[in-house]
Amino acid sequence: MKKVAVVLAGCGSADGSEINETVTLLLALDQHNIEYQAFAPDAFQAEVYNHAIGKHANERRNMMVEAARIVRGNILPMNKFKADDYDALFFPGGSGAAKNIFSYAYDGINFKINKEVEKAIRVIHAQGKPIGAMCIAPLMVAKVLGNVNVTMGSGQCRQAKELAMIGCRHTETANGEVAVDKENKVFSTPCYMLNATLKDIYQGAWNLVEAMIKE
Repeated sequence: MKKVAVVLAGCGSADGSEINETVTLLLALDQHNIEYQAFAPDAFQAEVYNHAIGKHANERRNMMVEAARIVRGNILPMNKFKADDYDALFFPGGSGAAKNIFSYAYDGINFKINKEVEKAIRVIHAQGKPIGAMCIAPLMVAKVLGNVNVTMGSGQCRQAKELAMIGCRHTETANGEVAVDKENKVFSTPCYMLNATLKDIYQGAWNLVEAMIKE
């Protein structure tokens, strides 16, 4: 992999992309000398959350504008994504991602997916390029592609059991481990689906990139 796309959903675990997952992923890519370009839908977040007090805020914020905070402004709108320009596609997680780019937080397993994001997943997969997903994001990738193997961490969690409902399989993993679906080139790591520390998140991000390079 020489250049990859990283799709973000805002900035903040409860109403956007999980920041620790995003930054450790970008660091792992940089340490592997892989160039990355961030993308996000140019649209309003589903909600805004005040992380300092743990309450919803009566505001409206744009996913791309907020995600730009993490990548120092180096971001493009999702509708500018061209699969031909990238060797892989990555999705950090966060419960905010499950509100903004897919609606699992509201609709459960009947969730809908942002059309631009879904198109990116389908086109990258059709080109035989790998997809890396962290935390809750593998559930989204699984629903788009169907019949894939991903991890939610513990096989006892609700999301792991729901994968069977959409025709997919689950691999149980511990902190920092990666589930590899060689046939579909889908790679996933559990992150905060488990009781994880920042060290665990970084290990998962590093191992995710390593696994994708080796395959």
